[in-house]
Formats: sequence, C-alpha cells, structure tokens
Amino acid sequence: MATKVTLKEIAQEVGLSPSAVSLVLNDRPCRISDENRRRIKEVAAQKRYVPNQIARSLVMQQSRTLGLIVPNIMSRFFSSFARNLEVRCRERGYALFIMNSDGKTENDADLVRLLINRGADGIFLVAAEEVSPDPLLMEQLEAGIVPVVMVDRSIENAPGDKVRFDSELGGYLATKHLLDEGHRRVACVVNTASHTGRDRLAGCRRAFAEAGAPFGEDLVFESDYYIADGCRAAERIVASDATAIFASSDNIALGVLKCLYAHGKRVPRDYSLVSYDNSAADALFEPALTAIEQDVEELADHALELLLARVEAKDGTPGPFEERVLPPRLVRNASVSRP
Repeated sequence: MATKVTLKEIAQEVGLSPSAVSLVLNDRPCRISDENRRRIKEVAAQKRYVPNQIARSLVMQQSRTLGLIVPNIMSRFFSSFARNLEVRCRERGYALFIMNSDGKTENDADLVRLLINRGADGIFLVAAEEVSPDPLLMEQLEAGIVPVVMVDRSIENAPGDKVRFDSELGGYLATKHLLDEGHRRVACVVNTASHTGRDRLAGCRRAFAEAGAPFGEDLVFESDYYIADGCRAAERIVASDATAIFASSDNIALGVLKCLYAHGKRVPRDYSLVSYDNSAADALFEPALTAIEQDVEELADHALELLLARVEAKDGTPGPFEERVLPPRLVRNASVSRP
C-alpha cells in the first residue's frame, strides 16, 4: 500500500520550507515567485499529493463538510434531491454527509448532534416531524451552533433559513385539474400529521370551493409518505364511490396503484389519478402519471445558496433568517380522463 506524500517531502524536492509549500497549495497569500509556485504545484501533481483535510480544518476552522438529514432516503423525491444537492456541494468544494432519520423526530435530534460533533459546517434538515418536533431538536436549533436550513418541511417557530414548495398551491392545481375534467368525487390521500399534507388538503378544499362543488370529507384518507400506507388507504377508496384520486406523494401514488391493480382496477379506465412530486416520471408504468412537479434542482440550488451564505459569511452576520416558497407546477400525462 502506497504511503501518502507529505508537505515536507515536496518542500525537500523544491528546496523551500514546508510552510511555503502549504501556503501555495492552499492558495493562501504569500511572497513566492510565480516560478516557485509553478514548481510546487508541478511536484505535488507528480507525486499525487492529497491534502490532509483534518489538518486544514484545524487551521481554517472549517471542515468543508455539510450534512443532509432526510426522513426516507428510499423516497424517489428525497433520493433525487440528495443526489442533486451532493453534486452541487462537491462543485463548491464541500463533502456532503447524507443521513436517514427513518421519519423519527428523535433521530433528527441525534443526527444533528452527530453532525455537529463531526465538525459539519452546516446542516440541511428535512424534518421528520413538523408539528411536534423533538424538544432536544428544538434546543439544538435554538442554540445555533451551526447554520441549519430547513428544506421542504418547516418547523413552526424554529430559527433558521427555510426553503419549500407551495404545498397549498400544489394541492389546488391537482384537484382543479380533476374538477376541470368533470370529476366531483375525488379521494384525497394525504398525511394530515404534517404541515405539507395539511396544506395540500387545504388546496383541495380551495379548488372545490372555487368550483362551487361540495367537498367530500368522507373521501379524505390518511396516509404516511410510504408505499404500504398508500396501499392501505386505497383499500378504503375501492369501497367508496370515488372516480378520481389525488395522491399527495409519489410513494402514496405507487401504493394506491399497487392496491388498485390487485383489485383488477386500472388507471385511468376506472380511476383518474394525480400524483405529487413527479419523481416517478421515469418509472416503468403505463400510463405515465399526471403529477404536481417539485423541481429538485431548483430546491437544491436555493438550499445550498441559503446555507453557504451563513457558512461563508465573512463577518459572521449574514442577515435575518429567510424563507423561500417555490411554485410547483402541474405536469399533464395520461392518468386522467373524464368520468
């Protein structure tokens, strides 16, 4: 196994001090000629020198690492977001640690503490629980030891920057599309234990109110953001008189489809279906799902911009906390037809 090349070895070859070599390789200001700079970098490249990030962190007081906590990395939406965010972090010279809370708010608190102890410069947090977060998590956020940006889900009254999509608008657009196609008995499968789910349900109600049609409270079905939960909710839909379904996440939609197919039902022949996230667009499914799209690339751009504004602030005071609300959009495919 090859040994790592040290600054001292490079310094001996170029005939300069290790401190001079360190300044050049870290792009720090120093009075070293262009020729010596060129020579140092040439030798470092030849010897395949890899900087000691731990030592650099001690000097710079930055680890150049960030953390991302998500509730369910198996979710297409969160895995796609994590991938896009990791690429952007790497392009900016940061490593991203991706951690999974399994949808448990006490795990959020443990993972935040772990990332702080590991020296993360900042944290992206997709909270497992928006309505009743773990008290220890709230203490950590209020302590402000490292900057935290809440992504997709917002904990009310928690300090920190926030970026999310307008879930109420998304629920409205999905339901309005089904109403415009003539449906009046629309099953809404939502997670009312979360602010996002409640907002999407509020959007459903707004669409019915604007259409002057009665909203069927008996067609609101509770589901967490997992395929199995969506499948269980669909068992009740099959026993109802619904003609259309609004599934408030792609995982819920996939669970609904699994149940419908088990009952010999087909989309859009028997039920029209609008999903949410549009992260299952590449799934091998016919017909392609009409869905509310949340652009993960746009979300990653805003999240990283907000966090780096804190991490890289020169005077340590980048300004008041900011909340950004992004608009989702309806992507029409083939899963909706007239009743």
